Amino acid sequence: MRRKLIEQLRKKGIENEPVLEAIGDIPRHFFLDKAFEETAYEDRAFPIGQEQTISQPYTVAYQTSLLDIKKRDTVLEIGTGSGYQACVLAEMGARVFTVERNEHLHLFAKKMFDILEYPRIRAYLRDGYKGLGEFAPFDRILVTAAAPYIPDALLKQLKPGGMLIIPVGKNQQTMTRITKVKEKEFIHEELDKFRFVPFLKGIKKYAAE
Repeated sequence: MRRKLIEQLRKKGIENEPVLEAIGDIPRHFFLDKAFEETAYEDRAFPIGQEQTISQPYTVAYQTSLLDIKKRDTVLEIGTGSGYQACVLAEMGARVFTVERNEHLHLFAKKMFDILEYPRIRAYLRDGYKGLGEFAPFDRILVTAAAPYIPDALLKQLKPGGMLIIPVGKNQQTMTRITKVKEKEFIHEELDKFRFVPFLKGIKKYAAE
């Protein structure tokens, strides 16, 4: 099933072999309810509770390809969700910091990082709009939710030469790549259209579903 998924992603234009290899190595079904086990490797999003989803594999592959990850790059992920995207980044050799506003999802993802033996992924319960300033600057920042605007805090937390990938918009989002040339100088690129769950502010403390 994983091989078929990788073949699908290639047909859809994903050419980054390290990204495809990482996706092929990670058991996506671990991140889903058992009800979805037989369809876990279809190229579509699935609900993970808390009104959130695990992204479509094509979306994960697309965003990760845009990041152009090099081994030991420091990557800040905004929106841990199930933890799947963070594992893809870690599998590629990145030093991953990930923040999630929903405590239920944060705890679930931390458990998955232990089960799948990614002890170096550092997960935090935080408001993603504020980033993770104490560990900045980052080589790469990835936002996995629909942002109504580009948070200034995230731009400030990029290294010169660093890159932010963020879907911007309300009903439909434009994938946007922002490269920090130097302090206060950025290159903005608007790419393809996607649909993500909203990028929300604040922290939501644990509540059983």
